[in-house]
Amino acid sequence: MRAAVFTEPGPASVLQITERELPPAGPGEVRVRIVLSAVNPTDTGTRAGRGVPDGVKPPRVPNQDGAGVVDAVGDGVTGLEPGDHVWVWDAGYGRENGTAQEYVVLPRRQVVRMSEDVPFEVGADLGIPALTAHRCLTLAGDGPARLAPGALAGRTVLVAGGAGAVGNAAIQLAKWAGATVLATVSSKEKADLAAAAGADAVINYREEDVAARVRELSETGPNIVVEVSTENLRLDLNVIAPNGNIAIYVAGEVTIPSFKAMLKNVSLDFVLTYTTSAEEKDNAVAAVAEAVNAGAFRVGEDAGLPILRYPFERIADAHEAVENNAVGKVVIEVTAP
Repeated sequence: MRAAVFTEPGPASVLQITERELPPAGPGEVRVRIVLSAVNPTDTGTRAGRGVPDGVKPPRVPNQDGAGVVDAVGDGVTGLEPGDHVWVWDAGYGRENGTAQEYVVLPRRQVVRMSEDVPFEVGADLGIPALTAHRCLTLAGDGPARLAPGALAGRTVLVAGGAGAVGNAAIQLAKWAGATVLATVSSKEKADLAAAAGADAVINYREEDVAARVRELSETGPNIVVEVSTENLRLDLNVIAPNGNIAIYVAGEVTIPSFKAMLKNVSLDFVLTYTTSAEEKDNAVAAVAEAVNAGAFRVGEDAGLPILRYPFERIADAHEAVENNAVGKVVIEVTAP
């Protein structure tokens, strides 16, 4: 089989496609033929040598997320059969083998069945973005541990960066769970994408007074803020409802106006999907799978997340596109559907 490998950290050009032996599926494992491998910022960071520490050194096959078809199951595996369409999560975390290869073997828990009418493009987007979004939406002390229809009814969610992959997922999952969703973006084009994802109102922070606009749209302010930048904390604390929660999923330096946070009894949490607890991850996977199979989670420009496709031979270009902040979801075509 073909696999993209890097033997030392560096720029995207360190990725080389090589031939490897087809790995067997051991007890409790599933071998998946990868149709689409997704590229996330943490994937490019790991390749460049600045990713989330996991104790694994090169040579490595990059990319955490992907979608494909079950090719073989090991002893003791239940609930999956060869031919099932699936999505996978955290494939390359703490392991040498991610999804940038024709076949990957994973523990059963990390392989999730999806309905055959769900496009592989959707499945490839469900790992880091959707699981991160779910965690951000379920951190409030009085909130649900697992999203479901109606779980966020009566609540308002503010999603910063509504045109990004996590922002798009947060909008779709929050709407599925019954919330009113506000989103901030930096351009008209991104506003169109956030609206297509389902946001009830979109605010262009380059052209509008975000705090004033949020107050117009929500009498109490948002109960939950899904935050992409630590630089927005002062704004978030100005608009958030009393007892609200701010969830930050991107690293950065933090300065907290603590008295304002204290006055409102606001909680602030930091999210990294890789290191959530087993229960938190299982809740996220189950909820996301339910939303997907119910048709409540979509991708593509008409769903607010354009798909940017690259052939396997151009994996380096795909990584560079993510590093250059491409708008949309970058996926690599590894094998034919």
